[in-house]
Amino acid sequence: MQNFTLVLQFQISGIGSASGIVYKENSLFIISDNSSFLYQYHIQEKELTRIKLFENSQENIPKKEKYDFESISLKGNKLHILGSGSTSKREKRISYHLETAAIKEKDITKLYRKLKKTANISDEDLNIEGSLFHNEKWYLFQRGNSANSQNGIFSVDTFSKKDDSEPNFTTIQLPKIKHIETSFTDAILVEDKIYFLATAEDTTSTYNDGEILGSIIGRIDIQSMQIDFTIKISDTQKFEGLTLFNKTEDAIEFLLCEDNDTEELQSSIYKLTL
Repeated sequence: MQNFTLVLQFQISGIGSASGIVYKENSLFIISDNSSFLYQYHIQEKELTRIKLFENSQENIPKKEKYDFESISLKGNKLHILGSGSTSKREKRISYHLETAAIKEKDITKLYRKLKKTANISDEDLNIEGSLFHNEKWYLFQRGNSANSQNGIFSVDTFSKKDDSEPNFTTIQLPKIKHIETSFTDAILVEDKIYFLATAEDTTSTYNDGEILGSIIGRIDIQSMQIDFTIKISDTQKFEGLTLFNKTEDAIEFLLCEDNDTEELQSSIYKLTL
C-alpha cells in the first residue's frame, strides 16, 4: 500500500458544503452544492471573492430548490460547472471564462436523458459528481449511492444539444467500507491516469444524506478503465472535491475539500500527499 499524508491546508470562512475545487495560478475555485455562487479564494491574500452565476445567486438554498453543483473542471480558460442531474433543477451546465469573466448557462436535460437511457438509470438515481476532458471527450462520473444505481463513467463527445452521438457507460466496481460500497465524489486527470475520490455513505438515496463511513482515493487507467489502486484516507470524512496541487518525481500532492453537509459557512481544504 502506498504511503500518504493528509493535513489541513486552508480554513476558509464564507463557503459551506464545498463540493468541488480547482487550483489555478495561486487561486482556488470552489463550488458548493447548496449555493449558486462560484467562489475564488486568493491564497496569498487569504481573501474570498463571490462570483454570481445567476442574477439572484444565494447561499444555503433549500434542498428542493438547489442546483446541486457537484462538479467543476477546467478546460482551456473556462471552468465548467455541472449540476448532479438528480432533479430537474439540477440539469444545468455553467461555464465561467477565467479571462473575460463571461458566464454562460445551458440546459443539459437532453444530455442527462441520454445518460439515464444508456445506463438504465432512473430519473432520481442519476448523480453526476465529477467531470474531466480528455482527447475530445468528456468523462462524467456517476455516483452509485442509491439503492438501484451503480458507480460508472460516462464518455460523451460534446455537451452540444445538436450532437447526435450516444454516450458510453463503463461500470466501475469500487471497494466497500464496512458493508457499504464507496461511490464516486470527484475525479481529475493527471497525464493518462484518473485520480478519484469516493465515499461510503450509509444511504439508499441520491437526495438524502447518510452516515459517513469513510473516504478513499484511487487511480484508474483511462485507456483500460481498470483500477490501479485505492487507499482509504479517512474513517469519518466526506471528501467531495479534488484538484492537483503539485507533482514531482517522488510524490504527488492534491487539495481536497470536505463537504460537512451543514449550513455553516466554513470549509476545510486538506492537502493529500501520495
